[in-house]
Amino acid sequence: MSEKLNSLNIIGCGKVGKTLARLWIKHDIFEIRDIVTRSMESARSAVNFLGGGTPVNHLDKIKKADIFLIATPDDQIHKTCQALSEMDLIKSGNIVFHCSGALSSLELDQLKSSGAHVASIHPVKSFANPDSACETFDGTFCGTEGEKEALEILHPAFEKIGGIIFSIDAQHKTEYHAANVIVCNYLTALIELGTKVYERSGLSYQTAMQVMEPLVRETVNNNFSLGTVNALTGPIARGDSELVNHQLKILKNWNPEIADLYAMLGKLSLELSKTKGTASEEALKKIEQVFSKND
Repeated sequence: MSEKLNSLNIIGCGKVGKTLARLWIKHDIFEIRDIVTRSMESARSAVNFLGGGTPVNHLDKIKKADIFLIATPDDQIHKTCQALSEMDLIKSGNIVFHCSGALSSLELDQLKSSGAHVASIHPVKSFANPDSACETFDGTFCGTEGEKEALEILHPAFEKIGGIIFSIDAQHKTEYHAANVIVCNYLTALIELGTKVYERSGLSYQTAMQVMEPLVRETVNNNFSLGTVNALTGPIARGDSELVNHQLKILKNWNPEIADLYAMLGKLSLELSKTKGTASEEALKKIEQVFSKND
């Protein structure tokens, strides 16, 4: 006889919830029970995608389960948690978790009074397309924090579908999420900024993207194979203060906001260059003076 699976209810089954639940069903990790969304139509659509579960369109119709995943938008997690608490649905030993990258498991603390164990597990992945996310989830890093009793169940559940677990400090979850924003969303913004400066030099947007692609890909590869210090190249790495000063002046005359970003990122590059040690101390001091004048 096969081992009895822990039962799981999912509240707010969007792209993340769909991806995880489909993989858990495929790998026989959990018994998926109620799928709760705002409308019966969306709940049925989610169940069809998962290949399991029962569609439910209101929280007060949800039945008991061992584990509850709150996969609502972040601004609804606390409200959902409060509703669960008022319904007296959560029992001692239940596990309640969410997958927010910005909020910690502390959002679920009020359920501890019912004897629940709480946690947060954030897959560091884009879930733009659940079909694609299911196919590529293997190897996804998952940041986790929360109570030991919850993580002892959840860690294997994520690992069995290809997740790679690492720990987060719940008190600094905001900084953790900000780091994700910087390296993901702001990298996109930086590439967009690059196209604007390329266009200033006469390139079309399409040509700019084509020119950037091999440079960006090689730079990203170098950062992860060599480390940020050794991956640094360009005028600051070699201590060319005259070029840095000239570029900053040109950018300032054209677009002061872009010049400020150039200087801000230049200061970070300067710290890397100091560690790298390929430029002379005198040259780096001159670059530092260039940026100081821009403040």
